[in-house]
Amino acid sequence: MDTQLAPGLSDEQRAMLELEGTRFKYPGRKDTVIREMFDLSPAQFAQKINHLIDQPEALVWDPVEVNRLRRLRDARSKQRNGSTWPGRR
Repeated sequence: MDTQLAPGLSDEQRAMLELEGTRFKYPGRKDTVIREMFDLSPAQFAQKINHLIDQPEALVWDPVEVNRLRRLRDARSKQRNGSTWPGRR
């Protein structure tokens, strides 16, 4: 995508979103790439992605991927909290 569309995102943030959308054939490969590209642990990377997908600039940059990640995060949160019905806490 054109960087002019997401002026509020750094090159690193755009690369993180692109990596998160990548599918890996072998287990553990993503973790290796995260360490090599960003010098982060997979947990640190997940925390940064979690924060990043809440930024409006990220939604402008890649709405499909950001919305997919938000849905996954919401589903995991509901599962952790035991909420399976809409509106249930």
